[in-house]
Amino acid sequence: MNFLSMEYFLTVAAKRNITKAAEELHITQQTLSAHIAAVEKELACKLIVRSNPLQLTYAGEVFLRYASEIYGNYQAMWNEFNDLTNNQRGKLLIGINFTRSHAIMPDNIAAFQAAYPNIEVRLLEGTNESLHKSLINKDIDLAIARFPESLPGMEIRDFYKEEVIMLVPAQLLPEEKRESGAFISDLSEFGVYPFILGSPYDISGQIARSMISNAGFQPIVKAQSANMETLLSLCAKGIGICFCPESLARAILTKEQLNRMKIYHFSAGASYHIRFGYRKESYQWKMISEFIRIALEQTKTMLY
Repeated sequence: MNFLSMEYFLTVAAKRNITKAAEELHITQQTLSAHIAAVEKELACKLIVRSNPLQLTYAGEVFLRYASEIYGNYQAMWNEFNDLTNNQRGKLLIGINFTRSHAIMPDNIAAFQAAYPNIEVRLLEGTNESLHKSLINKDIDLAIARFPESLPGMEIRDFYKEEVIMLVPAQLLPEEKRESGAFISDLSEFGVYPFILGSPYDISGQIARSMISNAGFQPIVKAQSANMETLLSLCAKGIGICFCPESLARAILTKEQLNRMKIYHFSAGASYHIRFGYRKESYQWKMISEFIRIALEQTKTMLY
């Protein structure tokens, strides 16, 4: 048994699918299956049941527990020696929301790669809750998400502040109301307009529903989606009013599309912090703090 086989098994256990695990590892399914079979032969027991989704046997769950700890210590050792020798290699696993990733990660990864070309940045994109879980389960090294200011066992650092704005297609408004840059505290005048809403589990969707509820009207909902890019595309086509973090709107929509909308800012209750979160460890890999440093510098330029 070797560390490579442990890595392969851990990936299979995480993906619960041989095909997806092989794609993640950039190897063939045959190679992956051969490694798993070799470990099973050495341990003299079955570790997986090839169902859909794939299941671990009881022995597989036991091996997963030991392999996670052993491989984690192995990775920590290499990270520390890479720092000692200034010979940085390896994979930095980062969790982030899909739309936020689209908006801010290309420039951040490019800047990080310029400084550390031998580090592969691997993104896990998911919901805020799934990212918290992945961080706790050691599936990722760093999460970029909404975190409280402190969390047991975690280091939390401020990244930037997101503000949710309201985008109104200009064609929905009378001509005298089409100028941008307005502030608003009461949505009651928009009760006659159509809306497109995000998921009630997403922060911008929650803010939208709260604002509408406080205004005391039942919205005319034309569409709902958990995908912010879809919502913005619908808004750009004039389907309805959309609530979206300003940084994401400006990253996804073109200037021409934004110019065809009126942008409303809220006086209160529509902003929140995006933070970095990573586990407190006995040894902290330098690449985590370096990515944070570079991202803070890069994103400040992009957003402001």
